[in-house]
Amino acid sequence: MVVDDEPLIRMSLAAFFEDEGFVVFEADSADTAVAALESHAAIEIVVTDVQMPGSMDGVKLAHVIRNRWPPTILIVSSGVARLTAADLPSRSAFVAKPVDVQQLINEIERLSWAA
Repeated sequence: MVVDDEPLIRMSLAAFFEDEGFVVFEADSADTAVAALESHAAIEIVVTDVQMPGSMDGVKLAHVIRNRWPPTILIVSSGVARLTAADLPSRSAFVAKPVDVQQLINEIERLSWAA
């Protein structure tokens, strides 16, 4: 799932994952993302922006997902904030925007092996 309130960024990342063979859900807020996870608990990877409208930002969303759907791989991204591992839940990573897709792939692979 790609969670970002900027449509062009969301669609670009979704297209990348679709080209890699993934079924992709898109969400424009944390609330929409949680609703999608409740409906499709088999979502394996979530890439979320830090800054979003609604009841929670991407960091809080990552913590909610880790607590409710522990196996999910989490990537948190931002063009403004710089986060460290201490800011994020376990089995997650920070990727700066603009997102380098090779770095994104590397982090997903690393987190997949950390399971």
